[in-house]
Amino acid sequence: MIQSPVAFHPPHSQRAANPAPERWSVEQIEALLNQPFNDLLWQAQQVHRQYFDANEVELATLLSVKTGGCPEDCGYCPQSVHYDTGVKAEKLMESGAVKKAAEAAKAAGATRFCMGAAWRAPKDRDIEAVAELVRTVKDVGLEACVTLGMLADGQAERLKQAGLDYYNHNLDCAPDFYGEVISTRDYQDRLDTLDRVRGAGVKVCSGGIVGMGESRRQRAGLIAQLANLPDVPESVPINHLVKVEGTPLAEQPDLDPFEFIRMIAAARITMPTARVRLSAGRQQMGEAVQALCFLAGANSIFYGEKLLVTGNPDVAADRELLQRLGMRAQAGVPGVEAFEKI
Repeated sequence: MIQSPVAFHPPHSQRAANPAPERWSVEQIEALLNQPFNDLLWQAQQVHRQYFDANEVELATLLSVKTGGCPEDCGYCPQSVHYDTGVKAEKLMESGAVKKAAEAAKAAGATRFCMGAAWRAPKDRDIEAVAELVRTVKDVGLEACVTLGMLADGQAERLKQAGLDYYNHNLDCAPDFYGEVISTRDYQDRLDTLDRVRGAGVKVCSGGIVGMGESRRQRAGLIAQLANLPDVPESVPINHLVKVEGTPLAEQPDLDPFEFIRMIAAARITMPTARVRLSAGRQQMGEAVQALCFLAGANSIFYGEKLLVTGNPDVAADRELLQRLGMRAQAGVPGVEAFEKI
């Protein structure tokens, strides 16, 4: 039986200046995911075109500034000290090295530079060191984003003062699946960090991981958590599990790629103002699946050679794919003219 479509959010011009956020039930989102594939993508396309240019994509680059040695036991993560994955603990990068990476990212067309550090929760001295890196990235002329783990009171404010634009802290999965993946922190810990980030006036980047063994209903539960936050995240990275030898999820069966595309569409419909980003696992998707993700409403990609410690399609391949699709980098991006002439 074909599910009745869930009502769309109206475009900005039809909404009050500060409308009450729409609440999405898990059942509503599951009904979205259960629709025939073509119907779901058509619905997502209509929502996408109300809020964005459907042929424009944001380019972001992610650099691991402090790799390995994390005390958390996230079952997907090669940087955990609990698993033997060949990833060695390293110290925080110096600002000079970060500046060179940010300049290269800007020259390649990126507008946002994201920095990841493998901490459970940074100490105050770590925040001061990262604040210096944030200032370095801002001086290059890029938006700055960091992901550092859980934040304590006052830490988000200090990062904001340094010029931080976005803080990434993924919910990872639905609450009822969380214990299957992580035991070293609670779901509420993640929500508390997002509250601190919002309270400091920093934009939120928060999404999750698909393909860890969760059910379709549990994927709906993840989308419901994100869409029902007090303020919808400005960026929603949807990650495809990258199976790394030595982690508990290394032998997880492959996810049907259409399930991943359905998640992109559900994120677009329920969070129409967000940048929905193709993140980890994009290298394994292939060009056709990526193209369908763009059709489903993805409009941001991590762009460059590495995504933390997993591979990412290289810059030339990304440019060539987007050009073949008739897509273009976000307007006003440094280096876009070169991008479009290649």
